[in-house]
Amino acid sequence: MARPSTAARRYAESAFEIAGRDGTVDRWRQELDLAAGILEDPAVARGLSDPTVATDIREQAIQAGFKGQVSVPLLNLLRLLVRRGRIHDLPRVAAEFRRLDNIRLGITPARAVSAAPLEPAEVKALTARLEHMSGGRIELEQEVDPSLLGGLVVRVGDRLIDGTVRGRLERLRNQLVSGAL
Repeated sequence: MARPSTAARRYAESAFEIAGRDGTVDRWRQELDLAAGILEDPAVARGLSDPTVATDIREQAIQAGFKGQVSVPLLNLLRLLVRRGRIHDLPRVAAEFRRLDNIRLGITPARAVSAAPLEPAEVKALTARLEHMSGGRIELEQEVDPSLLGGLVVRVGDRLIDGTVRGRLERLRNQLVSGAL
C-alpha cells in the first residue's frame, strides 16, 4: 500500500479523533469507504477536483450527491477537502482511517500473493497460522500472480515470508554455494 500523504494522514487522524470522541468510528469507516468508492469514478473525481469549476458549485455537488448517504460531520470533511483542493486525497484518507481503526481493534493487515487462487480452506488455514504467529487478528488480502512458479509470498506488517518455489530454490542454491549442506 502506498504511504499516505502528510495531508491525508492529518485529515484521517483528525476524523479518527472526532469519531472516537463521538463513538462513531464504525460509521465513519463505512461512510469514508462509501465516499472513496464513489470518488473512484474518474468523471466524479475530475468534476469535484476541477479548479475551473467554482468552489461553491463543487461544494453544492458534494452536498447534493452525498446528503442522506453520509453523516453531517463527514459531509463537512468532504466540503473542506473540496475547498482546500484536496478531494483527490479522499481514498488515502479512507485508507489511513482504516489503518488507524485496525490498530484500535488489534487487527494486523497481511497480503498473500500466490501463483493460483487459494481455496477457502487454504485461506482459513493461512489466516489461522498467521494469527498464531502474530498473536493477534489478521485481515488477509489476497492477490494472484501467475509469474510465481508455485507457493506464496506473505507480507505481515514489515515481515516478508517467502514460501515460493523460486525462493526455496534460491535458498537451496545459497546453501550449496556456501557449503552449508
